[in-house]
Parts: sequence; structure tokens; C-alpha cells
Amino acid sequence: MAFYQEGTTLRQIAWQVLETVWKAFPTLEKNQLALTWLVYGEELQGFNYRGGEVFYAASLVKLFYLVAVQEWRQRGIIADSPELDRAIRKMIINSSNDATSLVVDTLTGTTSGPELSRNGFLTWKSQRNLVNRYFQSLRWEELEPINVNQKTWGEDAYGREKAFLGDNRENENRLTTDAVARLFHNIITGQTARSRDNLELLSRSLPVSPPETGEENQITGFLGEILPPEAQLWSKAGWTSWVRHDSAYIQLPACPPYLLVVFTQRPPSAPDRALLPFISQQILDALKKEKEKFQKH
Repeated sequence: MAFYQEGTTLRQIAWQVLETVWKAFPTLEKNQLALTWLVYGEELQGFNYRGGEVFYAASLVKLFYLVAVQEWRQRGIIADSPELDRAIRKMIINSSNDATSLVVDTLTGTTSGPELSRNGFLTWKSQRNLVNRYFQSLRWEELEPINVNQKTWGEDAYGREKAFLGDNRENENRLTTDAVARLFHNIITGQTARSRDNLELLSRSLPVSPPETGEENQITGFLGEILPPEAQLWSKAGWTSWVRHDSAYIQLPACPPYLLVVFTQRPPSAPDRALLPFISQQILDALKKEKEKFQKH
């Protein structure tokens, strides 16, 4: 059973938005998109389109590593240190893959390197799955299909990391929009370790200046691009040449707070940085128009 109530009004609005998106982007296949949308009003209402379908996670996996490392620290399993603090900040604020490598090593007691002997590799794989086992222990149905045991790479995995990934990348990180929404919701509502610290790391400043050539700022080309300066934004994006994902919690004076998670997957030959901002604009416009139906009385 979903952790939110699917309201009739929200469902109608969401389907209207989706029809508008497909009309504006006619080459976008129905299976190249997934979406979960939560509105925080009189009651928590939600909608998902293919919310349980797995996609390559890209840097959205860093949100899961953030929650796990804060849990480990709070329990005293790993010690606080300035260097770990620096890595966590860079992992979330700048989406650094190098910083993520240290966080994953710290969480699991594993390191990258040459291929291992059979017994050594079995032990290494068991350790690397500690984060998976933690999230499965929560017994949230949204987390059942996910996989969060791989580092993120600028180019590719090598050595034991490549062997762990698999010849056909069968062990790559996998997430769903429902899983990301559930985790983000728990951060928002203070149900994760050090939730206040997590929200501070996820906070984005608006307006944003256009990035330098070749750089990403997790706002331009993503859900936060269309937001006015008075908006408050907490987000984590992920992207490769073939996927472009974003998760964003948004507060605006003109409408109730909402959480939007969108995954897109398209061929590398057809990237479109206008897609996520367009979806975000349609969601915001619709919510402003129907805000009275969600606000608390």
C-alpha cells in the first residue's frame, strides 16, 4: 500500500500534464518517462506514472548514500571527521563522483582496485551490499526493486568494480521514482538520521546563473529551472548521456508544498534539456490553478 493517498483531483491534473508533455515532445516514448508527485496539503496526496519501474539511478543513488551515511554516523558505526564531512557535502552539493567513492568506501569497508581472488571477492561483495541490506531492512515496499551498491563514475568502472558491475551491467544501480519519493519524503518530515543536516545539503539557491560550458548546477535543465526567486528548492539530480532525472521538494507562496520526482531515459543522440523544465512548469501551473483543493483549512 502506498504511503500517500491518491486523490481524484491530483490524478486528473497529473494525467492532463502528461498528455500536454507527450503532445509537446512527440518523440518521447511512454516508457521513457516515470513520475511521482506528492502534494502536502490538508492530507498527503500523491500520484505516480510508472512509479515502480526501475531506471538506471545515475547520481540519484547519492541521496541513498547520504541517508545511509548519516544513519551510520548517528549510530556510531562510523566516526565523524572533517574529511567525511567534506566528501558528503561535495557528493550532494556538487554531485562529485570522487567524493561519493569515499562515502561508499566508508559505509561498506570496501575499496576499489584490481580484481580479487574468488574468496576475497565474495567477502568484498557481501560488504558492498551493506547499504542494500540496510534499506531492505526498512521493509518499505517502494524499496523492493532497487539496487544501491555501486559507485558512480565519470567514465567507467575498472578492476573489481567492473567485475562487480557485470559484463552486461546487470548489477548497476537501479531506482524507481516511488523509491526516491519515499526517501525524500522521510527526509522532509524528519524521519531520517540528521534530517535537518540533509535538508541543508539539498537546499539550492535561486535564481541560478547559467553554468559554464560543460558544467551542471542541478538547476539549469532540471525541475528547478523554471522556479521564481521567491521559491525554496531542495533537490538532487542525476544525469548521463541517456538518462536525466531529478527529485525536488518545492515551496512557493502561491501553492501548497510539493515533491516531484521525474525520471527520463532517451537515446544519447536525442538529449533534451528542455524536457524536465517543461514538466516542472506544467506541474506548477496546474497546482497554482487548483491550489484551493489542496490547502489546509
